[in-house]
Amino acid sequence: MMDELDLLKKDWQKKEVNLPRLSYDEIYNMIWKKSSSVVRWIFYISIIEFLLPHLLYLLPSFRDEMNYDFARQLGINNWIIALTIVQYVVAIYFIFQFYKRYREISVLDDAKKLMKQIFRTRQTVKHYVIFCLGMVLLIFGVFIIGMALDENLAATLNLTTENVDPVQLKWILIGVMTLAGILFTAVLAGIYFLLYGLLTRKLYRNYKELKRMEA
Repeated sequence: MMDELDLLKKDWQKKEVNLPRLSYDEIYNMIWKKSSSVVRWIFYISIIEFLLPHLLYLLPSFRDEMNYDFARQLGINNWIIALTIVQYVVAIYFIFQFYKRYREISVLDDAKKLMKQIFRTRQTVKHYVIFCLGMVLLIFGVFIIGMALDENLAATLNLTTENVDPVQLKWILIGVMTLAGILFTAVLAGIYFLLYGLLTRKLYRNYKELKRMEA
């Protein structure tokens, strides 16, 4: 049995000699190009995500639905405008950060610096996702607070309350809004983790490979 194992080892060593061996620089260049491509896609997706609501607004059906100003009826319009401005400013900041990370990675020629940029990019994506999901929950929270503070929510929303207790209807609507906020945030989180999570996992694999090379 040992003789057979020795023969197999020798045979494999002979084959290994004929296999192409990649140099350190060749492996680094492969990882560098893959990392640069991943960060470029993160940048592109963040731009598409930012522009998509504005493109949808060009559709008449979507624009007609937006004409129903729920926030103004609840008296929280100024809060929603303020949150929207904050969301725009921070989203543009993150998009700029993704572009900056892409430009920085594109010109690197050092493995340790590339590892550092990969780590920073993954952290930036993580903070961006947390911010976006946090803003969604915050906006839903403002709507829920506005509904809770409204003394006659049914009248504000022009709802018929025949044979229905207005207070009970109010809390049913608040419950529906709360559930909608949780479900919407969960779906959005799934989309984020599917898109950005897939890309950051690729970056993490590159990071681990670089770390192994530098060990």
